[in-house]
Amino acid sequence: MNDVAALEFTRQSAQPLPAERRAELLAMPGFGDTYSDHMVTVRWSAEQGWHDASVGPLAAFSLHPATMALHYGQTIFEGLKAFWRPNGQRALFRPADHARRFNSSARRMAMPTLPEADFVAALEALLRADGDWVPRVRGHSFYLRPFMIAAETHLGNRPAEDYLFAVIGSPARPASSATPKPIRLWADTEHIRAAPGGTGAAKCGGNYGGSFIAQRQAAANDCDQVVWLDARERRYIEEAGGSNLFFVESSVHGPRLRTPPLSGTLLAGVTRDSILQLAGTLGYPVAEEPLTLDDWEQGCLEGRITETFACGTARAIVPVGQVVSAQGQWSVGDGTAGPVTSRLLEALLDTQYGLAPDDFGWMRLVDTDLEED
Repeated sequence: MNDVAALEFTRQSAQPLPAERRAELLAMPGFGDTYSDHMVTVRWSAEQGWHDASVGPLAAFSLHPATMALHYGQTIFEGLKAFWRPNGQRALFRPADHARRFNSSARRMAMPTLPEADFVAALEALLRADGDWVPRVRGHSFYLRPFMIAAETHLGNRPAEDYLFAVIGSPARPASSATPKPIRLWADTEHIRAAPGGTGAAKCGGNYGGSFIAQRQAAANDCDQVVWLDARERRYIEEAGGSNLFFVESSVHGPRLRTPPLSGTLLAGVTRDSILQLAGTLGYPVAEEPLTLDDWEQGCLEGRITETFACGTARAIVPVGQVVSAQGQWSVGDGTAGPVTSRLLEALLDTQYGLAPDDFGWMRLVDTDLEED
C-alpha cells in the first residue's frame, strides 16, 4: 500500500458527549446502537474525482427522494475494529486489507474505488478525533463502519455519477467472553445467498437485505444465524450469516482445520484469512476444501468433526454448538467451545490487544486526541 494519502481532511470538532456519560456507555456497549461524536465524509463526482474530505460532528444526511442509492442499490460497506493498546495508543486491525476488499466491492458494483492510503487515512482521522471512544477493556473494541452510497439525484437506471463515502464509529460489546456461548445455526435449503457470477463476494447492501427472510426462519427455530448452501446443488456449505465457517477434524496426526474455498459466492473474510495464518503458527494444518451439509452432520455423529466455529469482525471467533434443519438437528462435539477454537480465539485477541507480538504486521498504531486521566 502507498502510505501517502492524497486527500487532506478538514476538521470541525463536535461538542463531545460528557465524559461521565461516555464512560457509562463504554462500560457495557451494545453493538451498533451507540455512536461516537464525529464522522468522516468524502465526496466523489465524475468531474472532480474524490474531494471535500472532512471530519465533522456526527449528523444526519439530507437525501433527495430520487437519490440513486435508494432505488438501484449501489451501497457497499466494510466493518473493522480499533483496539486499546497497553501503551495507550490505539491500533486498527488490518485496515489495508479492508481497503482492498472495499475496492473489490466497489468495482463489482460499478462504483469508484478509493485509494487504499486515503481509505486508511479516513479511518485514522476518525480514530484521532474519537480516541476516547475506544474501550480500555479486553474484549471490547471500537467498531468502524466505512461505507459508500450513490448520491446522485436521478432516476436513470445506470451507475451514478456522484457518490458519498463516510466512516462512523461505535463502541462494541465484547467480541466474546472468556467462555464464549456456542451458537445454533439454521441450515437453509430453501433460499440461496449468492450464485456464481453474482455479488456474493461483495459487501453490498442487497446481499444482506436478501438474507433477512432466512434469518427470520432461523430465529423462529431458536437459532442465531443461517448456514448458506451453494446455489447449484444446495449441498455444499458456504458461510454462516455474516461469518465464515471452520471445521476441526480429528486425525492420527492431531487436529486439522477445514474451511470452504473462496468461490466468488462467499465473502473473503479478513478474520478468515487471519485464522489461516494463525493456524500455521500454532501447528494446525489447514485445508480449503468443500464440505456438504450431509458430510458435516455425519462427521459430527462419527466424531471426525470435533469442533466448528464461525468467524468474522463482529464476533471474532465463536463456537457452533448445534445445527438445525427442516430434517432435524445435531450437536457439534459436546456442544461447547473446543480446545482448538479457544486457542485460536486467544491467539487472535492477544495480537489485537498487544499482548502478543504482531508477527504478521496486522496492527496499525494510531496516536489519538486522548483525554488523559
